[in-house]
Amino acid sequence: MSGPAYHLVFVAIKESLTEKILKPASSAPVPVCRIPNRNVPGIRPIQSLFTFTGLLRIDIPSGMRYRFPDINAIGNSAMLKQPRKPASGIKRWILRIAAGVVFLILFLFLAVFHTALYHRVYRFPRESQAWGALREQRLPLARVDGWQEYKGTMHNHSLLSHDSDASWETIHAALVKTGCQFIFMADHCDEGKADFSKQWRGMHDGVIFFPGFEMPGGFMPWNLPESTILECGEDPKILAKQISDLGGMLFFAHSEEKRLWELPELMGMEIYNPHTDIKDENLLKMLPDLLLNLGKYPDLCFRLIFDRQDAILKRWDDINTVKKLVGISANDVHQNNGLRGYYTKDDCFKLSKTNRDDVGQWKLNAFTRFLLRLFFGPLEPGKQLFRWELDPYERPTRFVNNHFLAKELSEEALLDALRQGRLFIGFDMIADSTGFAFFAEANGQKAVMGETFPFSSGVLLKAASPLPCRFTIKRNGETVYQAEGRDCSWFPAAAGKYRVEAELSVLGEWVPWVYANPLELK
Repeated sequence: MSGPAYHLVFVAIKESLTEKILKPASSAPVPVCRIPNRNVPGIRPIQSLFTFTGLLRIDIPSGMRYRFPDINAIGNSAMLKQPRKPASGIKRWILRIAAGVVFLILFLFLAVFHTALYHRVYRFPRESQAWGALREQRLPLARVDGWQEYKGTMHNHSLLSHDSDASWETIHAALVKTGCQFIFMADHCDEGKADFSKQWRGMHDGVIFFPGFEMPGGFMPWNLPESTILECGEDPKILAKQISDLGGMLFFAHSEEKRLWELPELMGMEIYNPHTDIKDENLLKMLPDLLLNLGKYPDLCFRLIFDRQDAILKRWDDINTVKKLVGISANDVHQNNGLRGYYTKDDCFKLSKTNRDDVGQWKLNAFTRFLLRLFFGPLEPGKQLFRWELDPYERPTRFVNNHFLAKELSEEALLDALRQGRLFIGFDMIADSTGFAFFAEANGQKAVMGETFPFSSGVLLKAASPLPCRFTIKRNGETVYQAEGRDCSWFPAAAGKYRVEAELSVLGEWVPWVYANPLELK
């Protein structure tokens, strides 16, 4: 029913009710309101209501259709509400502009944050739940290969590096929290030198520290005497010989870069490094996720950088066909992606990055000083007011780990495991890979990853996992067998370098989880 029609109905109802209420109940008959039938829904419920209450009888003639008279011809037209005056042109344009601005802001927000919103609302909750479901399926495995297993991290930086502010105490606390038992350092050169006397060394409250440096050309030497000082600008071939003559172990960092792979002193290489992995990412596209999701889903945000490094893995396999080259994972922890704010003795607010670069310093006034006190409490010279970090030492340390097979937790035993390649790499942020095993067995004898075993028709390759996974066995870099489950066994048909990879099923996708070093059947 149109607006004027409804108005006429309720005017009639009002006049009828007024007549009844003002007269005594004993003498007032039930007023009747006759309303033309325009067959519009909404009249019938009103008729039923007033008929039930007895205040008014509404008659609606059936089978007839009337036209309402012109509203100006109705008596008592003063009771009719005058229509609203249309908004002025200026007001209409203000409303239109405001609506356009709101729409534009909403459009821009969705354009920038649509992927991050999808992650927050749909992908990350499901992925987090999938990780949790995997961890609940974990069954601890006792090692059957005769070795003890120790977990740790490699290629890490401290405040000795120019781009890190991580103290030794901070590093130790992170290692204890993540269950790591060793760490191989790789600080940047300090004033052009790699001074092995400046770093922590040996056992510190259950964690073994191995001094080391990341040098030009990707050189990353370990196991050098405390008195060693290397010149970082030295010719690579001369430097490699110096390291070897001192009993050191030379590994290459950042294997995606051009390296002197033919060096005879080279013992190993990184087959995964998160810094390498992030190079192909569009950091601007990741920013919405960091702003919207880092607080609630920090690990999942960090995992956005992951890609399988096929080119590096192929290089590793190719080199291993002609010489032994141990594969390790790097954590490359700097703890330098963040901001921190200070109150200075000069009554200033100082903002700096966690890589120790200053952003700026501002003199406080009464208002800004009040705000700082309101949010951060009493102001004391040198006080750190806040610290925000994308990569606190603990998070990259959990991202990926090296698992060594050794006789005991000692410097000598762990260095021997590294030298031989008795280790596997596990992306433990998803789920702990401790207990994973890969070995060859025949006639009661066994050989684990990194070792050599005589080939025969009776040799059996075995793998076992604490979680259900997909095993992929590779010979000289080529896939030769796959199986799903918690263990697999397979009889190889020829000699060669055999290694195994394990993948976890996450939301229907096979995700790399374990890379084991090869064992050789010879």
